[in-house]
Amino acid sequence: MTTILTDLPQTALWTDLVHEAEQGAATRLDEELESYLVFVLMAHTRDVQLHGQVFAFDYLLARSQSGTRQRQELREVGDRCLLLAGLYPEQAERRRVSVGYFLDLGSRAYDELSCALRAGFADLYGHLAQAFARLVRVLMELRRRTRDVAPLLLHELSTNGTASNCDPQFPGAVLLAGATTRQ
Repeated sequence: MTTILTDLPQTALWTDLVHEAEQGAATRLDEELESYLVFVLMAHTRDVQLHGQVFAFDYLLARSQSGTRQRQELREVGDRCLLLAGLYPEQAERRRVSVGYFLDLGSRAYDELSCALRAGFADLYGHLAQAFARLVRVLMELRRRTRDVAPLLLHELSTNGTASNCDPQFPGAVLLAGATTRQ
């Protein structure tokens, strides 16, 4: 169960955050791109292996596959590159590559996926490949806007609600060590 600081469903919350980020990034995504971005954010909320991937290797492995497996793996490479470039650009520096590496690899994965699919889905992934940099810009703005609340990152309690760092204002939420709140 995810702890959220609002009564809004998760989809509505992510959609609102994406809309705010679009405004801040001075770019407008169409409904298809917005929906896909919200889907990716929701799907990877708990992706603990996001930072541990070697994307060029995953990309090459995906290209060596065929059929459904290839399409799934290309989509994963594109999605994860999108998230890393937009939300965790410091990962590029840690990996000794530029953010452009994630931009190129992610858009290339979506483009190849577009070629491997038929009609509607091919158009979607082609659109994602072309708009990849704008999607990353929106995610970077989302990251910038949420930086002030980052100390309140929420996690499920792994215990039965008996954590010493619980905040009574947010039942079920755990404040990370070293976190401070603003009054």
